[in-house]
Amino acid sequence: MTITERHQFILQELKRAGTVSIIQLSEQMQVSGVTIRKDLKLLEDKNLLFRTHGGGSLNNPYAVERPINEKEFINSDEKQSIAREAIGLIRETDSIMIGSGTTVFELARCLHPTKQITVITPAVKVTLELSNRPNVEVLQLGGLIRQNSSSVAGSYAEYILDHISCGVLFIGVDGIDFDFGLSISNLTEAGLNQKMIETAQNVVVLADHTKIGKRGIAKICDLDQVQYIVTDAGIPDEAIKSLEDRGVKVLVAGK
Repeated sequence: MTITERHQFILQELKRAGTVSIIQLSEQMQVSGVTIRKDLKLLEDKNLLFRTHGGGSLNNPYAVERPINEKEFINSDEKQSIAREAIGLIRETDSIMIGSGTTVFELARCLHPTKQITVITPAVKVTLELSNRPNVEVLQLGGLIRQNSSSVAGSYAEYILDHISCGVLFIGVDGIDFDFGLSISNLTEAGLNQKMIETAQNVVVLADHTKIGKRGIAKICDLDQVQYIVTDAGIPDEAIKSLEDRGVKVLVAGK
């Protein structure tokens, strides 16, 4: 068999079974294991397969399967429309901060700036989403990464925030209460959220209507520290009035 015929045979076997072994291919094509290893390397260099111990595979053997985050599927349509509405608040600023959470992650997905912008974030998912995006420079806050949120928390990240400023912070919350203020459900991340709010010139909260009237365990700020709340059409009119009476501008996606 020629090298081209061998490669075609290997790819056909991969398509059929998903994996191939050097021993099996060597027997089937009557060539040495050394030759098969060279073939697999050439095919991997062309991004046609992944080499594994003793063979090859169509799937990356080193890829880590990301655990399913059930929150991503809750009110997902509303979160996407909220993110698209919030994009308009970036305007002419050259720096923004994006917090952690499923709603603000949708903002990162929507972000395609025509001018250079710096994005500061504690969220690893946001960094991965934007790291190769044109016109976006990412400053990843450092520190310990919490597994359930893939986000940084702790004193190292807060230290960085002591030495920078940004135009707009986009933050997600678990509760918006007219008396208690804004809150989240994780005490570990509360300090970093408070520091991000202090760092930003303007604070924009992205939250679907189910967060109105709720309280998380950890308060992060009062309503008078927030300039905008971007939400969906499910928010009651009386809630909009109560928020705007407290000086918060409410933007309803789709209106």
